[in-house]
Amino acid sequence: MSQALRPDLRIIADFISTGARVLDLGCGDGALLAHLVQAKRVTARGIELSEAGVLACVRHGLSVRQGDLEAGLGDYPAGSFDYVVLSQTLPFLDDPAMILKEMLRVGRAAVVSFPNWGYWRCRLELLLTGRIPSAPDLPQAWHEKPRWQALTITDFAIFCRKNGIAITRQAYLANGRRVNILKVTNLMSTTGVFLLEHT
Repeated sequence: MSQALRPDLRIIADFISTGARVLDLGCGDGALLAHLVQAKRVTARGIELSEAGVLACVRHGLSVRQGDLEAGLGDYPAGSFDYVVLSQTLPFLDDPAMILKEMLRVGRAAVVSFPNWGYWRCRLELLLTGRIPSAPDLPQAWHEKPRWQALTITDFAIFCRKNGIAITRQAYLANGRRVNILKVTNLMSTTGVFLLEHT
């Protein structure tokens, strides 16, 4: 089943312990949650904005509710989950600091993945064309809905330090393959995956 998962979701699944309590924010069609239930016997919950995503999750027997992340996670008491996942959604949030704070309130740890606009091809395209490129793992024009804010791995590391969030584990992808290039991750990675905890 994990072979059918998107590459960043496979890494996220590796970060999550067997039998954990997991909340997936923006869970889409529930592919990650379904895999975690089957392969790691987790207790899985999800929040998804789109009706189509919620229906797909329900068809797979997953516990998912429709909701907007920007409204916060006030329905969940502190420490309700072991892991709270936010996959490929961070660039679309109006208030990422609030969401990550809420994730670390309701979960022991947070797992975040996002496309890296610091990748060398993005930099080269901006240099040569003078236009904002699409990230390799998020091929969407800047003006299309939903609107996103470009960020890089370096931006995220600085953001975490300023907000008292510790990056305790990390993995990087380049065009769908895992890479081990820690000294130049911002330049050579198309996607970053991070396990976060309070400092």
